[in-house]
Amino acid sequence: MIRLSSPAQPSAATSPLFRAGLALGGLAGALGVALSALAAHLDGTGLLSTAAEMLLFHAPAFLALAALAQVRKVPLLPLTLGLLALGLLLFAGDLVSRAFRDARLFPMAAPTGGMLLIVGWASAALSALVVRPRADP
Repeated sequence: MIRLSSPAQPSAATSPLFRAGLALGGLAGALGVALSALAAHLDGTGLLSTAAEMLLFHAPAFLALAALAQVRKVPLLPLTLGLLALGLLLFAGDLVSRAFRDARLFPMAAPTGGMLLIVGWASAALSALVVRPRADP
């Protein structure tokens, strides 16, 4: 039987923030492409197109934040990733819900998501002020 063991301390490449950023970037990209394809084949899908664009715009941001987590210690990075992910979920999710069900997720879901995205981007900007070199072994 082969046993795979995990390293005693996670390296930058296996840090939870690195993995979360890659996962969020991949998921946002995949969903963005899928929604773009749907929007191209369905009539009256402006909401789907907007949701797809938001997902595709943010996919590289998640990947860049994952790369940053690999080389620098950024105290605000968990907050930034969380704000962007939740904001994107609410904003794009509300648009998709309106396109397919003709109903909102809940009142003010898209504006709340948009505000979370704005705060997430502000958090990313503030992160530049508190970046420290990573001290991994």
